[in-house]
Amino acid sequence: MTYKEPYIIAEIGCNHKGDMKIAKELINMAKIFGNANAVKFQKRNNRELLTEEQYNAPHPNPINSYGETYGAHREFLEFDVNQHRELKDYCEEVGITYSTSVWETISAKEMASLEPDFIKIPSACNNNFEMLGWLCDNYLGEIHISTGMTTKDEIEILVDFFEERGRGKDLVVYNCTSGYPVPFEDICLLDILKLREKYAEKVKSIGFSGHHLGIAVDVAAFTLGAHIIERHFTLDRTWKGTDHAASLEPMGLRKLCRDLRATHKALTYKQKDILDIEKVQRDKLKYQK
Repeated sequence: MTYKEPYIIAEIGCNHKGDMKIAKELINMAKIFGNANAVKFQKRNNRELLTEEQYNAPHPNPINSYGETYGAHREFLEFDVNQHRELKDYCEEVGITYSTSVWETISAKEMASLEPDFIKIPSACNNNFEMLGWLCDNYLGEIHISTGMTTKDEIEILVDFFEERGRGKDLVVYNCTSGYPVPFEDICLLDILKLREKYAEKVKSIGFSGHHLGIAVDVAAFTLGAHIIERHFTLDRTWKGTDHAASLEPMGLRKLCRDLRATHKALTYKQKDILDIEKVQRDKLKYQK
């Protein structure tokens, strides 16, 4: 197996709490302190995505709500296309790649107009073929897709859909378990090997989107062949909101990036039996008959 350099995405999502100042601080911390390659936000058209009943229902966990109804909560956390343009411009100024997830076709069209390097499709809507078809036909960047709560047959249909449209080599498929946070026994890392075996020659890359605690699992995911690693990112895991508890804080992101890059350097074979670093020790310590 050839190991590409790790590509680390700090998923800000809605952890900015609807505040542009916090969003930019998260970008800064992801780049300057964390050393991530990219940040990723979210874009939803809530009126399109939710039924009237869902929009007007109370938040299922009121302690995490930013509005009186679920719709009001979602709207409070939503940036419009001009704000996303401002965030993309700020990412370019800082020197980190901007991206976003899109949840339906309206948002896909809006975000594609910004021409980001890649757009992410969450597990929840990887079967929205209207949106996927529009992206295949109109968006030239990479399309990254998570496969949480998705059957193996559905994954095969998804990859075939992109191949049939000549976009297979622009597709990145992520191993993912949908949960916040995910217990270790449900992460199922070995599915990365199955994705590689079946799709490595058909798609651009295999990735891993983790919603677990800690950073050890991500190093294992990289070693198994997922060179793109995505983790939720926040400034404070105790903040109000559903994603903060399963997110990394700045020091966690920094350590993750450090450990993934160190692991990449270590994944080699010895080029000769006795390395130069070993020769001095061999001369001094090796048993002499």
